[in-house]
Amino acid sequence: MDKYNVAVIGGGPAGLTTALTLASAKGKFDFVEGNRYIVIYEEYTDLNKALLNNVPGVKKGTLGKDLIKSIRDQINDYGNVDFLEDKVVKITGEKGDFRILTQTGKEIISEIIVIATGFHKFEIEGLEVETVPHKRSPRPNKIMIKHNDNVVLDGVYVAGLAAGEPTMFTSAAGSGAKVACDILSYWAGKTVVVHDVPDS
Repeated sequence: MDKYNVAVIGGGPAGLTTALTLASAKGKFDFVEGNRYIVIYEEYTDLNKALLNNVPGVKKGTLGKDLIKSIRDQINDYGNVDFLEDKVVKITGEKGDFRILTQTGKEIISEIIVIATGFHKFEIEGLEVETVPHKRSPRPNKIMIKHNDNVVLDGVYVAGLAAGEPTMFTSAAGSGAKVACDILSYWAGKTVVVHDVPDS
């Protein structure tokens, strides 16, 4: 059974940015050395059908599916994140020892869970989470997971549209970065962020 420090459920803007931020802490903090992360994602994400014209730093006219590939490649450069295309059906356990079961029967252990499954539905069994109407959705009948500053349960975070963010790439991605920094700060015992500076 594979074991990870953080399992990110969802491979859209929030999930990928969470993973990228965590991965990029490698080499900057002793407390993350040797850490492993996994992104478990389903084939479909709303970003697959997006045309991006207003994302800072992203060339106007970029297709969402191309940006997904680019971000995954960026994450892979760090060498500490695995990707699994599968559907999570059940999560049990507690902080430090969550057990994740996928539709294909894979079992994964993770210390921390990040839910970034979007605003369409939440069908993962085992977690005592509450869904409420999404407050910032331009479309009706969308959901978000009730949370307190992105914390759903001890060791379970929520990011992106599932956390109630607006349906904009930068909003969702920013939420993922925040959650990753919250996790890093928890491990550090103080507030930390991940910055890089050019070699002088």
